[in-house]
Amino acid sequence: MHEMSLAESVLQIIEDTAHAQQFTHVRTVVLEIGALSAVEPEAMRFCFDAVTRGSMAEGAKLEIIEIPGTGWCMECGKSVTLNERYGLCPHCGDARVEITGGNELRVKDLEVE
Repeated sequence: MHEMSLAESVLQIIEDTAHAQQFTHVRTVVLEIGALSAVEPEAMRFCFDAVTRGSMAEGAKLEIIEIPGTGWCMECGKSVTLNERYGLCPHCGDARVEITGGNELRVKDLEVE
């Protein structure tokens, strides 16, 4: 489960930001998780709760914004919605689709005290 190491990285980002911006408690963490990022939102919630125990983010609400997968088809030149990383173009059926969005995992916002 790679979500555990990702949750640890999110906590490290929070701690680094706390040091730089002088806050001591986190109330809410907003994450953007792309549909093509291979990150399971529910697994991320579980891991986030586990790694934040005893930290400044313990008990913080985790909000997840799911970002749809998008791509650009090199054959027909259209922007398309993708449900899987190696999906075919829904317009022409070609496999040469370059991912343009939905593969991110980003800390979008923190509500702090």
